[in-house]
Amino acid sequence: MSDHYFTAEPASPDQRRERTVSLRGADVQVQTAGGVFSPDHLDQGTEVLLREVPEPPVEGDLLDLGCGWGPITLALAGASPLARVWAVDVNERALDLTRRNAEAAGVAARVHAHRPEDVPEDVRFAAIWSNPPIRVGKEALHAMLRQWLHRLLPGGEAHLVVAKHLGSDSLLRWLDTELGPDFTADRAATAKGFRVLRAIRAD
Repeated sequence: MSDHYFTAEPASPDQRRERTVSLRGADVQVQTAGGVFSPDHLDQGTEVLLREVPEPPVEGDLLDLGCGWGPITLALAGASPLARVWAVDVNERALDLTRRNAEAAGVAARVHAHRPEDVPEDVRFAAIWSNPPIRVGKEALHAMLRQWLHRLLPGGEAHLVVAKHLGSDSLLRWLDTELGPDFTADRAATAKGFRVLRAIRAD
């Protein structure tokens, strides 16, 4: 059976591949490998997210939730030179790739790639960008989003990209009703069969 990209320790061979990807208009050399999400190219959902999100805060703590090999992390670090970027994933191979790609991009000092349990509890985020792992199942996805979105600072925004056919509209309804009165949620953009959902924590 093949690995899921949310497997902690992928069993497939760790064969590194060099790729050139365009992240918010900048060409970046990266390494990818099997056993992580979208190893052969920048997936379309992430591409839509990076094109549609506003500029992130220039400083503070920023979160890439479900970082894979790191394209969102690299985009955040490139756009916010005074920020710390937290790259979170359960997949150890993905975390290693993100660290290596951050080093190659010259942003390793500001990128912290960790498993979820290794992020300090007191860190609060000015922004969250994510192509979340929809295929973990609704219950696990909702638990993950509750955990991390409640760590947004007042006025902070989360942007999530989800394919329409994988339940983006139902997830938006869930965000709008289940996160609590401190949050509002809406659809920030639609492109190529994807929705960019936004959740904002009240000031």
